Amino acid sequence: MERRDFITRTAAAAGGALLAASGAEVFANSKSGKRMKVLMINGSPRQKGNTATALAEIAGQLEKKGIDSEIVWIGNKPVRGCAACQKCKKSPGACVFDDDITNAISGKFADADALIVGAPVYYGQPNGAVLSIIQRAFYSNGAAVSGKPAAAVAVCRRGGATASFETLNMPFLMMNMPVVGSQYWNIVYGSTPGEASLDAEGLQTMRALANNMAWLLEATGGRRAPGREDENWNRTNFIR
Repeated sequence: MERRDFITRTAAAAGGALLAASGAEVFANSKSGKRMKVLMINGSPRQKGNTATALAEIAGQLEKKGIDSEIVWIGNKPVRGCAACQKCKKSPGACVFDDDITNAISGKFADADALIVGAPVYYGQPNGAVLSIIQRAFYSNGAAVSGKPAAAVAVCRRGGATASFETLNMPFLMMNMPVVGSQYWNIVYGSTPGEASLDAEGLQTMRALANNMAWLLEATGGRRAPGREDENWNRTNFIR
């Protein structure tokens, strides 16, 4: 079957028409009939730094494919780390600590068909604030994002990008989220704001990532990957 025929049949089965707008392939989420949407988290304390440049490149390419996106900046105010209080397990959906941006971000999970997290590299690791947000948001509201496609983007001056990239991907793999790659690891280089725009290969990698994300969303029609609902999680602790 030709690719265009496949897209057309998928859209028809979802009850939505395949439209053409400025040459873009526009397709709808089979669950709602709305255009699909990718939530992107800018994990840098700099709102318009190199992480923002990388995510904007992805957003522009997604738009060409007919997919909406929203970039949420985590800001530069303090963010709590997880206190392991377990209170969110008694009332899932939000972290009990509601004095930073974590719940505002996790509240957007349900409306998104996919997630991309971008972060600068600090001492060979992702920015600590974005890690705290992801850990708390996934633990308290993981059901809203589980099984949805995800990707990580590491932005680096020189070294530590691959280690940060791996760290950002770890939570996705625990949440049954298909991880979307590119032509290279999802890395963009730059130090001072604006330098990332000079990384031609890095920006091309971002566009390839967007293309791959669009392809996966098209192929699945917004349906989540199967999760643990088919089998109870057999937690085995080795220290008793």
